[in-house]
Amino acid sequence: MKYIITVDAGTTNTRAILFDEQREMKALENRAVGVRNTAIDGDNHQLKTAVRECLNGLLAKEHIGFEDISMIIASGMITSNVGLVEIPHLTAPAGINELAAGVTPVLLEDICPVPIHFIPGIKNTSDPITLDNYESMDIMRGEETESIALISELPADRRILIVLPGSHTKFVSVNESGQITGCLTTLTGELLSVVTNNTIIADAVGHQYAQEETFDRDILLAGYQNARKTGPGRACFSCRILSQFTNLPQEKLACYLLGSILQSDVISIRNSTALSVDRSSIVLVAGKEPLRRAICEVLRFDGFFSDIVEYESTGSIPLSGKGALLIAHQKDLL
Repeated sequence: MKYIITVDAGTTNTRAILFDEQREMKALENRAVGVRNTAIDGDNHQLKTAVRECLNGLLAKEHIGFEDISMIIASGMITSNVGLVEIPHLTAPAGINELAAGVTPVLLEDICPVPIHFIPGIKNTSDPITLDNYESMDIMRGEETESIALISELPADRRILIVLPGSHTKFVSVNESGQITGCLTTLTGELLSVVTNNTIIADAVGHQYAQEETFDRDILLAGYQNARKTGPGRACFSCRILSQFTNLPQEKLACYLLGSILQSDVISIRNSTALSVDRSSIVLVAGKEPLRRAICEVLRFDGFFSDIVEYESTGSIPLSGKGALLIAHQKDLL
């Protein structure tokens, strides 16, 4: 039996998954190392070590060797200038065919004796960037692979807006041919973290984020509406006002804060030239609860999009692994 390994390395974590010939997940390895370490250290030694440890860990779990591996395919920030090998971005529009054609095999003997096939990221344009057009520019590494997994589960011949929440939330627009036409990045996750933990609002919310079991749609939308009226900065501070002069508990105020910050994402989607979406687009929201539900609620309340779907994974395989396998199959690597 031959096995397949997918590797997904981001800013702070590296993950490798071992699949059998039937694409069933057999083992998973994680390391809390990413390209952030390269940026801090000035070299990628830690990242190389993390990838090598993940690969060896997978083999040890299944009692196999590299001779049993048919291919290794990698995506994410691992293909950036602070990753293992810098692979140039493709230019949108790009779909599974373009991504498969752009896969680049590289042998890194100090990591493993098998070539690693690197999936390129995607950028919105190849035009020179100036103060006149910079807002339409954005880049992704890793989200294109996750998006391919999601696109494969949606109807063809429809425009799609994929929402991938995280420290840097990505919004990915897809055309009727299943090609990624652009992406938009916001700092929503980082902003929420900073306000929750490192500002005067930390006391109001008890240094905690909104939780699924105490999620409150009305409070979420109260924050959203106030931010739409007065701006996110004022709405966030209003969380302290509510803490001082009402009986709302901290877990409810965490929902209010989330709604206040998510409002800026709606502005970005509606006004940014980085995305190609319209009212007919299907909006597919991935991520974990309650953030996934919160995004859906504010988008439904906003009313621009009518077809908003929450993506709920039916298995334990991460989207990055599913997408990498689809791209490898398209390139006839499997």
